[in-house]
Amino acid sequence: MGTVSTFAAPANGQTAAHHRTAALHRPRTTTVRPAPLPCGDLLGFQVLLDRQGFSPGEIDSKGGDNLAHALAALQASREIAATGEPDCDTWHALGGDSAEAPITTYAITERDARGPFVVIPTAIERQARLSALGYRSLVEELAERFHASPALLQQLNRRVRIIAGHTIRVPATQPFDPNTKPAPDPNAGDVSIQVSRDESALRAIRADGTLIFFAPVSSGSEHDPLPLGQWKVTSVNWHPKFHYNPNLFWDADPDQSRATLPPGPNSPVGVVWIGVNIAHYGMHGTPEPGHVGHTESHGCVRLTNWDAARLASLVKPGTPVVFQ
Repeated sequence: MGTVSTFAAPANGQTAAHHRTAALHRPRTTTVRPAPLPCGDLLGFQVLLDRQGFSPGEIDSKGGDNLAHALAALQASREIAATGEPDCDTWHALGGDSAEAPITTYAITERDARGPFVVIPTAIERQARLSALGYRSLVEELAERFHASPALLQQLNRRVRIIAGHTIRVPATQPFDPNTKPAPDPNAGDVSIQVSRDESALRAIRADGTLIFFAPVSSGSEHDPLPLGQWKVTSVNWHPKFHYNPNLFWDADPDQSRATLPPGPNSPVGVVWIGVNIAHYGMHGTPEPGHVGHTESHGCVRLTNWDAARLASLVKPGTPVVFQ
């Protein structure tokens, strides 16, 4: 049933025109914008951190815990006071004054625009009938490629239609391709992985103590706590199928049946599954990059797809993993 709008005459005899005129003369509310940073800007900090392996998660040109944690990790590694604040010392340590601009341009191709894009139903059993859990739109695809939120991509291109043949502005990050399996990083050497529940963060650390990768994560909840302890990587599976078992989820509908969901960037485990030697637990991607570091998970360690792919290039079966 539609909503019916009604207009009642003012009880005090004033006309509707009088009310419209009065509304025009009401004091305007003003938006208070934050003061500019003394060095750089939030978008610049996010892009430079991302390039240097200190992921702020989804780039959105905003502050927040993910950015503060990435800044603090970078600062500690460069022997700067680990304040978590985007200050001038940190900007200089990132090479902000001489670095490539944080924004670049990208020409959208016909191949980009072809997709295929999918409508993903809510029901698990209907998702299982799809051939892939791919991107839902060109905006979603391009945003993830450049590690950005869809809102930021649209904000950067307010006067440009995001269609084939148009050139758009994007964060100048290493583009992520969900269809390209990352090669092992030859510079990684033997690393160990540490996941901090309190910090909602993951670190990849060399034997000599060098931090080579930092990323925000979602890790466990009150119902499904992170299994604290020392573990090891058992497998790295690219484009995994997801075997849904309602018995493993406290909030699942008990009437649901088991189902096998197809792979894709919008799979519940994203583009890669990194298993550890405890049943049903691992580190993996996500279909909701904007939630990483901000929401809880069903016990596993969830990263953005591009960070999960980077992690997959650093680990192998036998890599030590500490959940703390």
